Amino acid sequence: MTPRPTRDGIRRFQLDDLARLREICVLTGAAGGDATGRWSSDDLLPDLFLEPYLTYAPDWAWVVDLGNGPLGYLVAVPDTRRFVAWWRAKWAPWFAMSYTRPGPPYAPEEELVERGFEPQILLMPELHEYPAHLHIDLLPEAQGNGYGRALIETLVDALRRDEVPGVHLTMDPANVGARLFYSHVGFEELESSTADAPAFGRRVMPATA
Repeated sequence: MTPRPTRDGIRRFQLDDLARLREICVLTGAAGGDATGRWSSDDLLPDLFLEPYLTYAPDWAWVVDLGNGPLGYLVAVPDTRRFVAWWRAKWAPWFAMSYTRPGPPYAPEEELVERGFEPQILLMPELHEYPAHLHIDLLPEAQGNGYGRALIETLVDALRRDEVPGVHLTMDPANVGARLFYSHVGFEELESSTADAPAFGRRVMPATA
């Protein structure tokens, strides 16, 4: 049975969504466009940016579903430091069964593969204020109709209930539309943000002195 939507068109992730969400991850994985065939395996992006989140924190995942299956999703973890510790202990050994660890200097694909073995990149400086982080991907037919905002607000409501102070994300600098979207839903550029790796955060709880 499909879970009841938490907002219009939004419902919680369920296990039989996984294959379709992996497809969406690839179809939106090139600055919001189709990344099919971009890397040596189309499994790479969902093995880094989707499935570890669903494995570690399935209750922190929501999908856009208008009745015919997922058109987009948001995955998140409320505590990035704990997630990184889990990744090193559990996900990296699994990842190593499918990928060979590269050595420096890294080509672009090798940088992604190395991330599967060592997720240090997730430990950004502002974690004290923004300990949660997210990934959100919507197919074109789900964009511009308020579903992205609904996913973000569903997450923010859940974080607020758990008293998580803030959430952050990083993005592909080539995805101009995503940057505009994040600013419209309350995210602000963080001090650690760079031109090559833009980073944005949104407070969930009031700042403490």
